[in-house]
Amino acid sequence: MDKLNIYCLTLSSLHYESIIKKGYIPVGLGDDNFDKKWLTDKEGKNISLKNPFYGEYTFHYNIWKNELILKDKNDWIGFCTYRRFWSQDSILKTNFSFQRDILKTIPNQWTNHDSILVEPIFTNTTKLSKIIKHGKKILINNPLLFFDKSKITIKTHFDMYHGYGNLDKAIDLLDVIDRQKFRNYVENNVYFNPYNMFICKGKKILFDYYAAVFPWLKRCEDVFGFDLGESYGKKRIYGFLAERFLSYWFNEYANPKNWPIYFKNIN
Repeated sequence: MDKLNIYCLTLSSLHYESIIKKGYIPVGLGDDNFDKKWLTDKEGKNISLKNPFYGEYTFHYNIWKNELILKDKNDWIGFCTYRRFWSQDSILKTNFSFQRDILKTIPNQWTNHDSILVEPIFTNTTKLSKIIKHGKKILINNPLLFFDKSKITIKTHFDMYHGYGNLDKAIDLLDVIDRQKFRNYVENNVYFNPYNMFICKGKKILFDYYAAVFPWLKRCEDVFGFDLGESYGKKRIYGFLAERFLSYWFNEYANPKNWPIYFKNIN
């Protein structure tokens, strides 16, 4: 029987016992004092100093470069965080319980899929007040957005929150095999799978994804650098670029199924 291995990422060393009790593997990120019991983004070859810009991807880099995951080739490998947890069932429960409702076993509905993504969020539901606050430059170039939010694509949404034109600059640096397909994806879709959370069946899919995303992000550093100001939407640009690319890549190459998550702080 295939196993399920869930890595739970947190910023606090106080969460260790709670994560272990849930049957998950504790991963510590950031500057808290994580002892030897933890996996962190600081072992071996690492980019832990880039965590303020890359977010959880500094740990993913460690997995990729240091072979941290040596599971059976058919094991399911997944990731959650201290405040976002996969549901055991395809429908969320209103009376949530950590013991009963978070993912512990592989659901039967996953049988014909190779990966699991968070249920998509929609960019065309952005509130008008947010469009006015974050999208002034976009509205000048395309005033029809003011009247028709259905035209707020993934690309338009990214331009609003993470710097106008930045997604286009990043896409220009993608490998040829994905460049135009990803551009079409962000220009024609109004939803994406968020939060950089995913589960995949086997190490091969995981490492194929890493081999696509990390060289691209490294090339993006030459364009955006790390002097990005204090705005969270711009400072964490590498994590947000990866989030949009993850949605495209898994849908293109890894036969995903969308699945719900609970928003519940581990505390």
